[in-house]
Amino acid sequence: MTTASNPAAPAPRWAVRAAHAAALTTVPSGLWRIALALGLPVGYGDQVLRQDFHIPGWGAVAVVGLSVVSEALSLLTLGLVRPWGEVVPRWIPVLGGRRVRPLAAVIPAALGSLALVYVWSGFLFWWNVDHHPAMTGPWGDIVGVLYQPLVLWGPLLAAVTVSYYRRHR
Repeated sequence: MTTASNPAAPAPRWAVRAAHAAALTTVPSGLWRIALALGLPVGYGDQVLRQDFHIPGWGAVAVVGLSVVSEALSLLTLGLVRPWGEVVPRWIPVLGGRRVRPLAAVIPAALGSLALVYVWSGFLFWWNVDHHPAMTGPWGDIVGVLYQPLVLWGPLLAAVTVSYYRRHR
């Protein structure tokens, strides 16, 4: 058990790299969604953007919001290998300066990794399913490549979570 006088061992190098990789898995798809929100030609015509995605309009806010939330959640993986995953940063009201109970980090991270595997594993088969019929040109393949890193997010988070748990038990 980690205490103030008995700190946890530092995260192994592989776990630090895996945490950084997990944080980067959301970037390619997020950039594509932001381009979509800006109305750039990323596979859909103007009519499809307006009718199916409500872009411009609230649809743009939704896809940018999804990108921001996804990246923020992926960045939380870094807390499993950084000091702020062991002690709440002082600038956070009420909780600042308190130690993070290991299970308070492990349980949400483990459940999150399971959810991510469930949600994104289907993208392994991207090229075996029909895509949105309005997607034009090579964009179906490009989007597949941009979404493939998300398949790794869950397993990377799971590995880093196991490392965190072992260091803090």
